Amino acid sequence: MRLIILTGITLVTSLFSLLTPKPETTRIPVCHSNDMATMAADPAFAALHANPLLFRYRGDGDMVTFATPDGQKASGFLLKASKPSDKWLLVYQEWWGLNNFIKQESEKYYGDLNDVNVLAVDMYDGKVATDRADAMKYMQGATKERLGSIMQGAISYAGPKADIASIGWCFGGMLSLQSAMLAGKQAKGCVMYYGRPEQDVAKLKTLDTDVLGIFGSQDKGITPESVKEFEENMAKAGEKVEVKMYDANHAFANPSNPVYNKEAAEDAYKRSLSYLKSRLKA
Repeated sequence: MRLIILTGITLVTSLFSLLTPKPETTRIPVCHSNDMATMAADPAFAALHANPLLFRYRGDGDMVTFATPDGQKASGFLLKASKPSDKWLLVYQEWWGLNNFIKQESEKYYGDLNDVNVLAVDMYDGKVATDRADAMKYMQGATKERLGSIMQGAISYAGPKADIASIGWCFGGMLSLQSAMLAGKQAKGCVMYYGRPEQDVAKLKTLDTDVLGIFGSQDKGITPESVKEFEENMAKAGEKVEVKMYDANHAFANPSNPVYNKEAAEDAYKRSLSYLKSRLKA
């Protein structure tokens, strides 16, 4: 009798286990530590990113496609230099995707730099978020392999003789730094706006360019403490970084963000533009 009862319990337990939904596995975005993956899924972190205001882009530029090492295609928003040029600026999106703000910023740098091709890289394969829920989903769903392949494809699209600088905001700030490492000796400059810094000294040693880091002292996601650690690790790696810390929140430079800080954004733009002109000789 005891054997029959135990067998019945075992069968019921097994059946319950089969019927219980299994939790989905979270994919960790490229170059994010486990902490960043957790942050991307954390509603408190998402709350730092107010849903963007309506923002229209009415400028020039064309969407282009290019091959990626994983055998797929990727796309980007291209503003081509008026005459043949091997100078390139790769622009990396916020966690929202390649939206109108990124297109406008791309055109702004394009207009203020001389003879530089500007390519805003689409890291979400056509997806653009207009609210935090979708941004969280897209960022968590971006695999390390795919993001790395898109960046490599963009670098190859610029060509083997290209002098490449990169710039990005938020999610794209982190990608700008990773892109600079992938570009090797072709990398001539790197600007990262409030992106999560790489803290691995061995990886930082692969940089062939200095870095301009722009951050906000009120940022509760990319904290001043993590920025300080980044500066220390860059020094350990023998690399140069200039950090400008503004009295501002995360994503302060985005005019479609309700916490937009006009004064800080304008100063940061002047600083980044001066840096890019110097590094690209533009």
